[in-house]
Amino acid sequence: MGIIAKPVALLIRLFANITAGHIIILSLISLIFIFKTVMIAPVSVGFVLFMDVLELLVAALQAYIFTLLSALFIGMAVAEHEHH
Repeated sequence: MGIIAKPVALLIRLFANITAGHIIILSLISLIFIFKTVMIAPVSVGFVLFMDVLELLVAALQAYIFTLLSALFIGMAVAEHEHH
């Protein structure tokens, strides 16, 4: 059970973090249409560019954590135990 649960938990975590960034970017862009003015566009685009950079950093960090934990879980699953 643990062999399947750990990778699935990692996948859900990775998916949630990536989806959250996209939802924030879409909501910032939608502010232009909600306020129905072009005056908000530079502010919205500025925040979107900031979130894009932040999302790239989060994606790199999440990829590192995903790889590290996957290697740890695989190592624990295939480790041979010594018998005395």
